[in-house]
Amino acid sequence: MDIMDTSLETFEADVLAASDARPVLVDFWAEWCSPCLVIAPVLEQVVKDLSGAVALAKLEVDRGENMKLAGHYRVRGFPTVILFAGGREAGRFSGARSRTQVIAFIKTHVDITDPV
Repeated sequence: MDIMDTSLETFEADVLAASDARPVLVDFWAEWCSPCLVIAPVLEQVVKDLSGAVALAKLEVDRGENMKLAGHYRVRGFPTVILFAGGREAGRFSGARSRTQVIAFIKTHVDITDPV
């Protein structure tokens, strides 16, 4: 699955283990956060444009125990997007970005082919 919701319970498998096979973007977001709502469709479009080269895991920080992950990764504001590769953080950014900026961010940290 290229785009999924993740949680504290499934993060290890959805993100850390899965990032051994391909990079995984994690979108730390909250429903009340306007920039989060702006970047969500951008991230989804980037993942579709990259044809499965990168996965997207969406983590709603206000749901259940998910805020513990935000604390663990020292997320200070929302949205924060963290790119995982090989089970480790490869890079991060905060705030809304354009499609072009997100692709450039990914290419800075992992080797992917250019989208069509």
